[in-house]
Amino acid sequence: MKKLLLVGLIGLALVGCENKKGAFLETVETNNTVPVAANKLIAALGSKGLVHFHTIDHSKAAKKAGMRLNPETLVVFGNPKIGTKLMKCNPSMGLDLPLRMLFTADEEGITTITYTNPEYWSLKHNIKDKTCLAIIQQAHLALQELAEKAAAK
Repeated sequence: MKKLLLVGLIGLALVGCENKKGAFLETVETNNTVPVAANKLIAALGSKGLVHFHTIDHSKAAKKAGMRLNPETLVVFGNPKIGTKLMKCNPSMGLDLPLRMLFTADEEGITTITYTNPEYWSLKHNIKDKTCLAIIQQAHLALQELAEKAAAK
C-alpha cells in the first residue's frame, strides 16, 4: 500500500511539472538574436515609463572565468515609484525588484525571453491588498507587452 501511494505521489508530481497553468515563469520565443532582442527591450522601456538599470552578459562573464555558456543576457529595469508602492505592501518584494528579463539562446540558436510572472509575487510575498494586486496585474500585462516587443522582428 505504501509503495502504491508513493508511486501515485511521484506520478502526480511529474504530471504537475508539465502544467503551464499558473506557471511562475513565462517564456516567449523569438527569431531575434539575444543581443537584438535585449536591445529591443531596452529601447521599449521608456514608452512604459521604465528605467534601464543594468545589463548583465552572463556568457561574457563565463568566458572571463574560462568557461563557455550559450548567449545569455539579463536586463534589469523598473519604475522606482511603482516598485516602492509594492515594497510598502511587503518589504520582501525587494527580493524580486527591480524587474528583469532573461534572454537566452540554445544550441540550435533558438532565442527565448523569460521573466517571472508577477502574479506569483502575490503568493510568494503574501500580497492581499487590492491596490497592490492591481499593480501586480498591470505589471504582468506590461511585461507581456515588453516581451512581445523584444521578440518582434
